[in-house]
Amino acid sequence: MSRNTFHVPEFFLPASNLIFLADGEKRFIYGDLYQLAHQLESEASRLHISESNPLLIFSEPSAESVFLIAAAFLSKTPILPLHPETSNAELNNILDLIKPAAFFGSGESHQDFTNNTPALKISPEFDSQNSDSELIKFQFDAPDQVAGYFLTSGSTGTPKIVPVKRRQVFFAARASSENIKPVENKYWLLCLPLNHVGGINVIYRSLLYNSAIYLAQSFDADRIHSLLNENKDFEAASMVPTMLDMLLENSFFRVQFNFKGLLLGGGPISMDLINRSLTRGIPIVTSYGMTETCAQIAANPMLKPRGDYTPKQSVGRIFEPNQIEIRTESGQALPYNESGIIWLKGPQVFDGYLDESHNKGAFDFDGWLNTGDYGHLNRKNQLFIENRRTDLIITGGENVNPAEMEEWLLKQNEIREAAVVGIPDKKWGQKVVAFLVIDPDTFDMDSLKIELKEQVRRYKIPKEIILTQSLPKTDTLKVKKGELLKIYNKQFNNESS
Repeated sequence: MSRNTFHVPEFFLPASNLIFLADGEKRFIYGDLYQLAHQLESEASRLHISESNPLLIFSEPSAESVFLIAAAFLSKTPILPLHPETSNAELNNILDLIKPAAFFGSGESHQDFTNNTPALKISPEFDSQNSDSELIKFQFDAPDQVAGYFLTSGSTGTPKIVPVKRRQVFFAARASSENIKPVENKYWLLCLPLNHVGGINVIYRSLLYNSAIYLAQSFDADRIHSLLNENKDFEAASMVPTMLDMLLENSFFRVQFNFKGLLLGGGPISMDLINRSLTRGIPIVTSYGMTETCAQIAANPMLKPRGDYTPKQSVGRIFEPNQIEIRTESGQALPYNESGIIWLKGPQVFDGYLDESHNKGAFDFDGWLNTGDYGHLNRKNQLFIENRRTDLIITGGENVNPAEMEEWLLKQNEIREAAVVGIPDKKWGQKVVAFLVIDPDTFDMDSLKIELKEQVRRYKIPKEIILTQSLPKTDTLKVKKGELLKIYNKQFNNESS
């Protein structure tokens, strides 16, 4: 599905002496990055890294990972960034679809894979006297090349792999710059994981804007408060709603006068969070997007002066030249103010999943993407999100596949039935809640919680486990999850109030 009919935005390399990255201990310039990019370019050629055989990065939140991801974009080296705690089962599913030519990072927990795949060897030592004469070989071009392969979740329990092309990065960066664009030697705070497009886009956009990155290797609310409140070098930040909620728990949290925008994405954003932020004068930018659109494809800058009013409940307009339609379940276009499924088309929309079987039903014949999300447009084409993809729970910016958790729970002999749902939550956006039908003679809640902590990633663990005699079902024996939400709201919200 070609997107070549659009003029690709142009960007230029940062000067070598500009700040590229700081992490609280060291500060690096773009000249350092260019030296590493030259090393990577040579190694990628030697190891035969290509679109078919990318570089796998076990992406720790470290300066080394940030350097490598930026250098890969400069040298047109396709990457496959994975969380260091990716399980062997998840890794095997990925390797069934794509075979990395090399890996970088800790492979201690993936011995079988790393024993058979060469490790990328690069030197972190930089020569500040190195000449700039070769920098012209790096260009922000090749829009149809794959920048990286990113995992997204689906209803089957098997991750989908999204090839994100450089074209998508360029268009997304140009659109984002309308709302947030730090200037040279000013920082965009990076405190998101480096295996998601949300975090990696901070790297890509800083590179394209010629601005700087400040890496927070973990989210320390007190430290982040201090940086954004006191340091005039910080002009932007990307966060999930849970992070902002933690910052607002400090009644003194504000941002300094020169701060341009705090980009919020990765999950539902409550009106309570929006109102508390605006009361403090924090210039939040709420957004809508997904891995398939290289993160945000619509945004609403709350405190930025504009020619017209955008309601706080809206995520704004779809970025031009991308297009949007709201359709019925049968695919018919709907008029303004009528709710339906959100369909998208344009240069920011991906060309299809790596596994062709996942593309069935994802696109129509004209190349429109069925997002599976529900919403409506008002007469000013401002988008209102009503429900995100029904097969996902988005908690603290992380995607949880309920089918995957249900499958795990049902493997426990003492659990007869399981249903996992996302309950709206002020702090997490949604919290994972499990309804269980159990064998009362063998079930042990304490043992289950220990097993969950040992075998399941922390963000996937249910924050509440509710025991019930039965699960509401349809005539075809499908669990009525909408009924479970009603039961929870009626019984458990009332009990806590």
